[in-house]
Amino acid sequence: MATTDRQTPTLALAHALAAAGRGLPVFPLSATKLPALRSPHRGERQTAHCRGECGLPGHGVHDATTDPAAVRALFAAAPRATGYGIACGRSPHRLIGVDLDVDPADGGDAAGALRQLALQHLFTIPPTVTVLTPSGGRHLWLMGPADATVPNSAGRLAPGIDIRGRGGYLVGPGSVTAHGRYRLAPGTAHLTPAPCPRPLLRLLTPLPGRSPGATGASTGAGSTTGAGAGSATGVGTASGAAAGTTTGTCSGAPAAAARRGEGLVQFVLAAHEGQRNTRLFWAACRAYEHGIGDAFARALTAAAVRTGLPEHEARATIASAARLTSGQRGETDGAA
Repeated sequence: MATTDRQTPTLALAHALAAAGRGLPVFPLSATKLPALRSPHRGERQTAHCRGECGLPGHGVHDATTDPAAVRALFAAAPRATGYGIACGRSPHRLIGVDLDVDPADGGDAAGALRQLALQHLFTIPPTVTVLTPSGGRHLWLMGPADATVPNSAGRLAPGIDIRGRGGYLVGPGSVTAHGRYRLAPGTAHLTPAPCPRPLLRLLTPLPGRSPGATGASTGAGSTTGAGAGSATGVGTASGAAAGTTTGTCSGAPAAAARRGEGLVQFVLAAHEGQRNTRLFWAACRAYEHGIGDAFARALTAAAVRTGLPEHEARATIASAARLTSGQRGETDGAA
């Protein structure tokens, strides 16, 4: 358990002012990570939905501000504050917090689950601000677009992955809680929140009618037109890339399936170093989902080898995709 001293509130204010100076709306937190100011409406019946319209402090995340004078006033009203919260979803950064929990009790691996999602949906998390939590977890800070509202969620993407969006908040680095101090991860202090990869953003903002829990590899990503567009890899779509260089495709496949397979092969051929295995895995998953995996396995292998991936590694990646997609279709072998 962390101990606090007389300097802790002063340091919390200093950290909060520094964050506000970077455009992050802040408000004071107690050692329990809850808002340090009590609601001015406690005991009242008709004002439960007030979000600060009354003009008084004590509305939690709705108190968050970037104005230095207002920040000082909030902390002056909360002399026991030991930390500060950062409101998510607010301009200019429109912060999205990816909270990767660590649960020793069940051996959960939230970071591993995020890597698996990245493989399935073809994105990478770019270098960004990362905060280490006292429990051993981490918070990844991402910047959302102006045209999307990311909701808060707990465990919807995968067990142990919580999302803080509009109306939520993150505990700021430098805060002291009952369980310890929040710290910036080494090498990330100079960074700004990186733009949220588009494929990940699509998972965080489900389309109307789509199940909130539908985050598997088979959801909404069957077409190769624009595959990878807007992802953090910075590589354009595969259309037109390395045209005319594919070999070994199945000439007996129906026309639509052949076109889809050719598009997946071209997508693999467009990979740069550092993307080759990820692109191959994604393409192979799509191929097996559409029933053309075996027909195009040789062509996908050849394409991956042309980009510089060793043949044995390419074959292993395709086999992994085959096992994953067969498991999603109800078979017992679901290992990736």
